[in-house]
Amino acid sequence: MVQLYNLHPFGSQQVVPCKQEPAHFCCGQDELFVACAAASCGVEVFAVREQGRCEPLGSFATLGAVLRMAHSRAGDYVVTIEEKNKATFLRAYTNWRCMSSGSPRVCVRMVGHKMEESYTEALKEQMSIVEMPLSDPPLCVSCCPVNGNLLVGCKNKLVMFSLKYLVINPNFTVLDFERSLILHIDNVIPAEVAFCSRYIAVTTELDVLMLKLELAQQDTDSMGQRACDANTLQAPVDRGMKDDGPSEHTVQLETDEFVICQKPVELLGEESKSCEIPIVLESTGLATEGTEYFQVRYLLFRRFTPDQSPFGFCEDTKLHSLQLLPMYQTGSSVKAHGETENERELLSLFCFFSLPHVGYLYSVGKLVELISTYYYSEKSEQAVLTPQFLHVITSENLQCFTVRCSAAAARDEDPYIDTTVKACPPVSLDVCTLRMQLFIGPRAICHFKNHVILLIKADTEDITERRKPTRRMLSRKTGGIKSRKNPDSESGWNLYIVNTVSTVQLYREMVDYSRTYENVKTESCIHLLSEAHLLVRAAIMDPGFFKADDKEELLTAFRESCAFLGDCYSRFDTKDYHLALPYYRMSGLSMMEVLERVVSQGDEKQKYERGFIFYLTHSLNEDLNEELSQELTTKIIQIFYLTEPVQLPHIICTPCMRNVCPSTAMSYLQKTEKIVPSVVLTLTKAFMALKMGDLMMYKREMGSYKETVLAFGFIGQPKLLRQHKEGIVIPTEFAVHLKKTQPGLLVAAIVALYENSKMELEEADTFFKTLCGSSENTVPQLLVDFWEALLVVCTQEEALQKLLLRLICQYVCRISKREFPETKPLKTTEDLINSCNHFGLIFPWVISIMAVGSPSDQDYPEDISKLQSILCSQSINVASALPFLEPLSEDGNVGLTIRVLCSTRLGKYEDSLDLLLNKCPDAVVLYAQHELKDDSLALWWNKLLPELYKRTRLTGNYCPVHISSLKEALSVVTMELELRDFLNVIPEDGTAAFFLPHLIHCSQRKPLT
Repeated sequence: MVQLYNLHPFGSQQVVPCKQEPAHFCCGQDELFVACAAASCGVEVFAVREQGRCEPLGSFATLGAVLRMAHSRAGDYVVTIEEKNKATFLRAYTNWRCMSSGSPRVCVRMVGHKMEESYTEALKEQMSIVEMPLSDPPLCVSCCPVNGNLLVGCKNKLVMFSLKYLVINPNFTVLDFERSLILHIDNVIPAEVAFCSRYIAVTTELDVLMLKLELAQQDTDSMGQRACDANTLQAPVDRGMKDDGPSEHTVQLETDEFVICQKPVELLGEESKSCEIPIVLESTGLATEGTEYFQVRYLLFRRFTPDQSPFGFCEDTKLHSLQLLPMYQTGSSVKAHGETENERELLSLFCFFSLPHVGYLYSVGKLVELISTYYYSEKSEQAVLTPQFLHVITSENLQCFTVRCSAAAARDEDPYIDTTVKACPPVSLDVCTLRMQLFIGPRAICHFKNHVILLIKADTEDITERRKPTRRMLSRKTGGIKSRKNPDSESGWNLYIVNTVSTVQLYREMVDYSRTYENVKTESCIHLLSEAHLLVRAAIMDPGFFKADDKEELLTAFRESCAFLGDCYSRFDTKDYHLALPYYRMSGLSMMEVLERVVSQGDEKQKYERGFIFYLTHSLNEDLNEELSQELTTKIIQIFYLTEPVQLPHIICTPCMRNVCPSTAMSYLQKTEKIVPSVVLTLTKAFMALKMGDLMMYKREMGSYKETVLAFGFIGQPKLLRQHKEGIVIPTEFAVHLKKTQPGLLVAAIVALYENSKMELEEADTFFKTLCGSSENTVPQLLVDFWEALLVVCTQEEALQKLLLRLICQYVCRISKREFPETKPLKTTEDLINSCNHFGLIFPWVISIMAVGSPSDQDYPEDISKLQSILCSQSINVASALPFLEPLSEDGNVGLTIRVLCSTRLGKYEDSLDLLLNKCPDAVVLYAQHELKDDSLALWWNKLLPELYKRTRLTGNYCPVHISSLKEALSVVTMELELRDFLNVIPEDGTAAFFLPHLIHCSQRKPLT
């Protein structure tokens, strides 16, 4: 459906002071080229100034009557198809500015002519006419707006010329062309072609075909062959659709009265390969190392039948106004061929074509899809597409339609634009007619910048006669289609420049117009505001936006349009209510400003729609730095109590509600509790009681549930304990009070938040340090308690090792510095061993070493025992912990236990035995009994016994500990070895009386065989 709004996109109009009747015209960068009628071979050039003022720049002669004409922005040349002596020619006019400024010099040369010899410094102030000979007459032409390459349509072929920049000397560059590629297309007579980058579109009377040239993979060995043999570059496409319609031969069959037409078809993407148009590529350029070879990818094929519209069966139904419209990403300014230009990178591409009564707009990207269909009120003559509008001329009107190019391009630029942060009106939004401006006899149209160029030729015939539809059927017997106009009857002509009003001015008018629908037709209001938004967005996406004089005005209008759309989605009951949030965010409005726009003062019965509640809920739950006044917080509480009471406790805890009146909040919470009671609501009530200073009420609320339930209740609303301000974690008054009165509950709550991904480990560290007033490098005991409690629930290996290393580092730091924790630890070593697998039972030999230690080793029993317990478990990666344990390496018996534990965990049993024999021989046998098992059992007789023999010999009876250790070791060995093996481990100089009891015990256990 196309809606009609009577807006005013067209402003003033100026008459172009042409000296002769125009036949064709086109637009340059800031120039208008007007080709004179057939009798005169020339082109007048006009400079288009502000407000459409036209100033003649000069003119240059052509070699024939101009049939088609186009200007290329890249290279700044004009290309024409000319007719002379009943023959047609393709010519390019380069350096035309010299001729239009009065220079009489003209150089005519053939394409590819070697110019180093013929061009000199003195000749650069002259216009060049480049002749491009073709084997078949040229029918249509198109210039690529990206690189200036040229595409020419001939019967059964398309010819591509590449634009070349030939550097004669550092100060002189000449344009030339090279015929690089021919696309052979059977049974196609092009009516129009369009060319952009490597995309090609071609129409016949009723067919549209769109292609893309893609780089082909080339084999080094076959490169030369591929350059010569066209058939190897692209095999003919398989002719599909044999059952879909008659063949070309069938179409030619005719009866005396009727022409047989094929049925309409639309093929997109890969399906378009099955069209009946085979293509063969022929590379015509010289093959070099850098030569590019192409293959064809079919993108779109559409076939129409003669129009059977509400306006009657139109006998002259033909496609017209084929156009490829690029939209660019703007890069930095770069120097290109002596001129400073914006680097233009193709962002999106659109293909438009039209029948007399309907136009079609396709987006061309990863997918090719029809995004808009335009239905005209009367038969169209020509149309021109821009990023903001579609301008269509009919016999009596200049019509202006909206387009969806900026909506599609915005999504190409940002695939994640449709989120809670950003939004854009949908591509599927119905298009509308902004204006139908009366003009009698429009014949041709073109557009550049904010100007529409319009050729008017008034007929003397009665206009009402012209508007009568003819219903004559197609018949070959009638001798073809006759023109409805007689050129001789034309009495006058004018070439107008119609100025479109500024984007901001039209935007303002659209906004004002939308207000008429505010309280009547919701969808129409949103539709028109969406059109206004897309209009501004298209202007902002223009490559010249950053240098535009009205840049700030456009940005302001963009933000304002977002605010208006936010208002619509928040006030109206619409299925897309969630769009209120992204549009308000894009508007830059603060929450207070939005509330002032939406909430009516003193209106107690105001109804709040879903869009406003959605915006308010999401905005309040974000960690914004904005603090609302007490008056607004009270209003918000009232709104949520009436609309979504279940959200009320969550809303009260948000940072924006810091200034809430606690007694008012408590009053609404008590009412809500009767409807939807919850743990979060109870905790929120306790928080408000704390703010009110009512500790009795606080204790009553906190006593409503067990501590375990309360701890998990904080998962529902973490903001009860912590909030963020400018990215910094800030504990709440609730958390401060819990630290003093119930630290165990506080730690359990933070563990629950971490376990449920509501808080990261680093965030928890910052939380406890801030809560305890510790410096960055100081670890408070409450944080250590949190780490210890977290080990109970931690399952991820990486996080587990990180926690264990943090605890080890903290224990070692306090032991080595002789520091006590500032508060009593929440759990003892025994508690941790009983509740957590990552704290192991302390080995007996460790206890034995500590028992003979100095009194100073007992000053920090909890830290020491917790450290030893971690090393006695199997969880810690000892190798990674060694650098953190270094400060304790020489610290008495504590250091000894740590060193022996680490050596043992690393499998260095011999080092451990040496350490114990040197430092604490009393514990060596106990150590061996606990550790020397299985694979290390042989160390009893290979390592321990020889060491004890050696030390006993040296000390004799003066060290009874060695003798007692030796006896215990021998007792163990006699139980493990055969008698023969046991005899081998007894020293030859040993005292018989000492070893005899062990020998007897061994022989009784296992007699000698």
